[in-house]
Amino acid sequence: MINRLDGIYKQRLDGFYMQRVKLAAGVISAIQARQVAAISKRFGQGTIHLTSRGSMEIHWLQEPDLPAVKRELTKVGLTSRGACGGAVRGITCSSQSAPGFPALEALARRLHRHFTANPRFEGLPKKFKIGIEADTSSGRHLIQDVGLVLAKAEDNHAWYDIWIAGGLGREPQPGILLEAAVDENRLIPLIEAIVRVYATHAPPPKRLKFLAKEFGREKLRQLIMAEPTCNELLPPLSGFPEQLTPAGERQQLTVPIFAGQLTSAQLLALADVADRYGEGVLLVTADQDITFTLAADIDRATATADLSARTGLDAAEAPSGTCRVCPGNHECAMGLAATRDVAREIAQAIGKTATPLSWAIAGCPNSCTQPQLADLGIIAARLSADADGNKTPRFDLYRRTTGGFGERMAEQLPLTALLAEIQS
Repeated sequence: MINRLDGIYKQRLDGFYMQRVKLAAGVISAIQARQVAAISKRFGQGTIHLTSRGSMEIHWLQEPDLPAVKRELTKVGLTSRGACGGAVRGITCSSQSAPGFPALEALARRLHRHFTANPRFEGLPKKFKIGIEADTSSGRHLIQDVGLVLAKAEDNHAWYDIWIAGGLGREPQPGILLEAAVDENRLIPLIEAIVRVYATHAPPPKRLKFLAKEFGREKLRQLIMAEPTCNELLPPLSGFPEQLTPAGERQQLTVPIFAGQLTSAQLLALADVADRYGEGVLLVTADQDITFTLAADIDRATATADLSARTGLDAAEAPSGTCRVCPGNHECAMGLAATRDVAREIAQAIGKTATPLSWAIAGCPNSCTQPQLADLGIIAARLSADADGNKTPRFDLYRRTTGGFGERMAEQLPLTALLAEIQS
């Protein structure tokens, strides 16, 4: 029996499935990347999709193979448990270029280990998302059920501002500040309290943002603070560091991956590059690219040329902007538009000489690519029938100019009008 808690979605074409793989803070070892590539080639069609939450998806799987896929992932310490369904999703982080990222990754791994496959935090009304950020610049703390923003760090100890009850989808709602400067050793008990309040009071299929709207900020805060674990302080974590990202002075090399689509052969080659130059570590970014952290003494030009020769991907020039693209109706049952095709036309419309922009296209109003957090955000809002009965998507266009969500500037645009609006 297929259980969505195992991280499995049905695809648009009947008989095929997608397997999502959770990666704490988007970090994956070269060994693990090779296994994902091998699984994709053996059981799927040799393609991997990088998501805007720093996870990987293997598409075009068939039902009889799903148990074997899970076993193969488990062999290298990867899990998909809770990557779909009513559970705590993968712990995301878009601050991979921040100097203190290794500490953020270590926290992400601690949260991932605690909440994944923990029966106390499964069977929730809907998905529960946690994100960790070095600052508020990306706005991603506003779209999480729990957003952790580094407030200060001293003597290998950190404190975080806690934002809760944010989310996008069909009813976007920015998160609210629950408490400032929370000791890192109190984070797990406090998040447990938040999840318990959510599980107790929210009806399926509502997110935590429903309770913020239904109860109001103060009542929701009171319910959380009344939970027994809310103020519990865990003992300091001891032992060797567990993050994969090396500490110390590093340089970053980012490989743009159009629409987050990789072949299994490219992922294998990227794993080889990681072993050769990046101490065996790859980072899946929130913009669906791959980043390596190179030691300070690595010659960047040599690494870049070798990477391009091995993969066929061009990392020689910094991209003029960033883009995020969901699978759309190429694979997703919810998709209303062929997002990768639309993305190519948008990229051409923006042009290489344009001011660097971040942009995102979502194939349906669920907004998985976070279009409200891009300079230009595009959502396929609905299908519209022409005089001949042919249905084509209509797009809403968002522009973000402040630290909050982007504002809808135009709606229900056919593709030609959308491209004209972008070019203007």
